[in-house]
Amino acid sequence: HVQLVESGGGVVQPGGSLRLSCAASGFTYSINCMGWFRQAPGQEREGVARIYTGGGSTYYADSVKGRFTISQDNAEEMLYLEMTMLGPDDTAVYYCAARGIGCDLNTPDDFHFWGRGTQVTVS
Repeated sequence: HVQLVESGGGVVQPGGSLRLSCAASGFTYSINCMGWFRQAPGQEREGVARIYTGGGSTYYADSVKGRFTISQDNAEEMLYLEMTMLGPDDTAVYYCAARGIGCDLNTPDDFHFWGRGTQVTVS
């Protein structure tokens, strides 16, 4: 089993920046891919960014491309999401997730491990 704990959310003004962190523990050797998802009230969960933990290959949703950066520190078992040029549409609960096989943001159900989320409010 893998435990994920997010931190770093908060309230930020439009145009501001925020960095989210996700601490992983447990059987992290089984993880092949980690990602960030978000869900705003009344909306479906959206995949934001993902990274292959082995090679470091990244992928971003069009809505955040050029503004968000996903990164990892394998030694510290940490995942990060650097968010810049934030706007009201970025307001959501952000979740860290991990999976062992594949790395497709469009198949969130294949991410077997999830954190509890951290709230980001842009206002």
